[in-house]
Amino acid sequence: MTIGEVDPDPAPETPPVPVLADRAAACADRLAAADEVLLASHIDADGLTSAAVASTALRRAGIPFQTTFFDQLDEASVAKVADTDYDTVWFTDFGSGQLDAISAAEREGAFTPVIADHHQPADAETEYHLNPLLFGLDGASELSGAGAAYTIARELESVDAPLADGGTASVETVAATAPTTDEAAVSTADAPPTAGPRPPDNRDLAALAIVGAVGDMQDSDGGLAGANRRIVAEGVAAGALTEQTDIALYGRQSRPLPKLLEYASDVQIPGISNDPSGAVSFLEETGIDLRTDGEWRRWVDLDGEERETVASALLRRAVDSGVPATQVNQLIGTTYVLADEAPGTQLRDVSEFSTLLNATARYDRADVGLAVCLGDRDAALDRARTLLRTHRRNLSEGVELIQSEGTQRGESLQWFDANSRIRETIVGIVAGMAVGAEGIPRSVPILAFADKTAEKVKVSARGTHRLVRQGLDLSVVMSEAAAAVDGEGGGHDVAAGATIPADGKEAFLARADELVGEQLCEG
Repeated sequence: MTIGEVDPDPAPETPPVPVLADRAAACADRLAAADEVLLASHIDADGLTSAAVASTALRRAGIPFQTTFFDQLDEASVAKVADTDYDTVWFTDFGSGQLDAISAAEREGAFTPVIADHHQPADAETEYHLNPLLFGLDGASELSGAGAAYTIARELESVDAPLADGGTASVETVAATAPTTDEAAVSTADAPPTAGPRPPDNRDLAALAIVGAVGDMQDSDGGLAGANRRIVAEGVAAGALTEQTDIALYGRQSRPLPKLLEYASDVQIPGISNDPSGAVSFLEETGIDLRTDGEWRRWVDLDGEERETVASALLRRAVDSGVPATQVNQLIGTTYVLADEAPGTQLRDVSEFSTLLNATARYDRADVGLAVCLGDRDAALDRARTLLRTHRRNLSEGVELIQSEGTQRGESLQWFDANSRIRETIVGIVAGMAVGAEGIPRSVPILAFADKTAEKVKVSARGTHRLVRQGLDLSVVMSEAAAAVDGEGGGHDVAAGATIPADGKEAFLARADELVGEQLCEG
């Protein structure tokens, strides 16, 4: 069986990603040997789910740990970690790109790193480094940070730390609050109560790993691929996840039907998209019941026959309206549902779950997002939903800002400078949402700038998978262009970022434009 093929009923003892099994086992053994572990993770949906997978696996194995979050891991952040008293540090969803600083700290005896990441590695080495790119897998599309953490979690299943009375070592979870670029904020918090006895294995954590993968846009070609498919199969076999072919619009669980169609942005259908009355008229023409007790029904409320009726009518409308065939095909895809979550909630659908998580840590509340991942369905979930409303408003206003002002064009890319008008933690999301809108072409990558501090600027770059197939690698572009102005950058081929000096924008843009041109010319 090759990577990407799915065992319909994988055995619990089978490694989820066989090519990573030996490295995952070595990482797990190092974690098990630690007296206490510092778990450090990123603040996006993939980073939060990575931390949740890792912390749950550590807790189940009886390994004491604390957790902290960074919005960016740089030399200063690594120095902060080195100043702690932890001998073992588990980095999730970052670390590979900062391996030069991490390995330097390791050589100085500051700590032993364990890295579960999927970003482009720096030119340095360390023993306990699990990254799909080191084993011939695509870290942008085949395995996320949460997926990398999951492979180690599966190897931690056999680890147990019994006490003298036969119990299990107590664990204190420490969640970060208000993470900043310059300092990892660490504060103690109680872990949410666990539901029931310890499972026989960690395959239930596959659900969180898939939330992370989808949150990192690894399902953008109609479904998950590569090593992610094996993790899906494990989640399904464990009863934590269901997979089905369905309409591929965001909001299937929680949005009223008219809003589901009106707000669909990936495929623009004239007379429906961004047209409230048009969306209602279209639905009325299908003949299905649109309301129950006066309330709009949602997609999740429809039965199978009703769903087929609406989906078929939507496809016909798209074709009749001249929507390109490639976009029409995007209306139907593979969807993933968390089986243990209540139907009709944001947590039931992995896409909606990932958006909810992005609304927490990107607004300095990583503790809320982690608590939701770990099972808090009371105060943390209420707070997350409040943050989500703010997040959605900020995204909408950000996209409107880019659309109203347009982008500036270079030879091979387009760019937009938000200054302080868009929060630097969400400017990349906004840029990705804006691509393809009127006046913002998909034919070239987009760079978005936002103020990080008075002296530093955040740059987020977004491309398309079509551009990647033509040779685009934004990880290289961001890394080399940032280095040219004494900044730091990296990421994936289709999405990457950098932090640069505020006075280095022009030189950075010139170098980035040159690099993109070279890549697309050679491709």
